[in-house]
Amino acid sequence: MVYREQSISLSGLRFYAYHGAEPQEAVVGAWYTVDITIKADATAAILKDDLNGTVNYAQVTDVVKQQMQIRSALLEHVAGRIAGSILNLFPAVDSVTVTVSKVNPPVGIPCSAARFTLTVDR
Repeated sequence: MVYREQSISLSGLRFYAYHGAEPQEAVVGAWYTVDITIKADATAAILKDDLNGTVNYAQVTDVVKQQMQIRSALLEHVAGRIAGSILNLFPAVDSVTVTVSKVNPPVGIPCSAARFTLTVDR
């Protein structure tokens, strides 16, 4: 049996952070959400019910939290740091997709979110 298209997803991780290109965003802050999809071979976890056979998503959440605490001007930079950290810290990860969304961005009209999505392959 071959297990294909295996992925681990974390959806709607929510943070208050101080990212943004405008100076007031460093002071006021805003709500952000982060979505992560990781592709990795979790066959050992499927067969043996063993956490060592997969990527521990609680540890991934810790990485995201650490990166969200580092101020950046651009969502693109935040997403790149998160993706790079995940690939560096979890050798089992084949690829990672990161979406960073700023809730109610200051764009002058009603807007529920501005978001950037990045996929990085090992």
